[in-house]
Amino acid sequence: MFENKSMLEIFQMGGWVMYILLACSVLSVGVLIGKIFEFRKKSKPSRDTVLENVRKLMEHKEIDKAIQYCRTYAHSPYCIIIPAGLKYYGKKMREIENAMNREITVEITKLERGTIIVGTIANIAVYIGLFGTVLGIVNAFHSIANAGAIGLNIVIGGVSEALLNTAVGLGVAIPAVIFFNWMMKQIKTFTHEMDSTANELLDILESEK
Repeated sequence: MFENKSMLEIFQMGGWVMYILLACSVLSVGVLIGKIFEFRKKSKPSRDTVLENVRKLMEHKEIDKAIQYCRTYAHSPYCIIIPAGLKYYGKKMREIENAMNREITVEITKLERGTIIVGTIANIAVYIGLFGTVLGIVNAFHSIANAGAIGLNIVIGGVSEALLNTAVGLGVAIPAVIFFNWMMKQIKTFTHEMDSTANELLDILESEK
């Protein structure tokens, strides 16, 4: 059925639904690449490095320098949370904790940006493929009816072309599920480390009392 056909010709056999699946695939990969660079950027410097430097400055009561140090790494979620707490230095621990928790919520929202696209593609790509398959089968039988001839080869050929959509839909959905799960795992790790950063800063401030 597909002998002596190029990839483009095979792709076009699936009909216009294939172009939707192609767009979904490109979009999914595009979001993934963006998130890889984003996560890599946000992970530097490491949480341990940030806390170590902040702790040294805090030992000498150099609050302004600690805040300034964090601001040099404005892309780091850890360096955003710490200044949010240090701005309330000298006030009640509850106020400091609430300030950092607000920043953690904001950072989680930023980290999750775009992930809904991949999650949606992971959920609907298979259904889009099935939709294309149903349309293809309907068209195949419609062509057979118009031709006034029924042959096993004609039926199998039409169904084979229609099933391309389901195969491609699965090919788009499966990687999207993997991408989505990986991103959620990274976000969960960042969230845990941000919580730990806030708790450790509170411990540092408590020890100074």
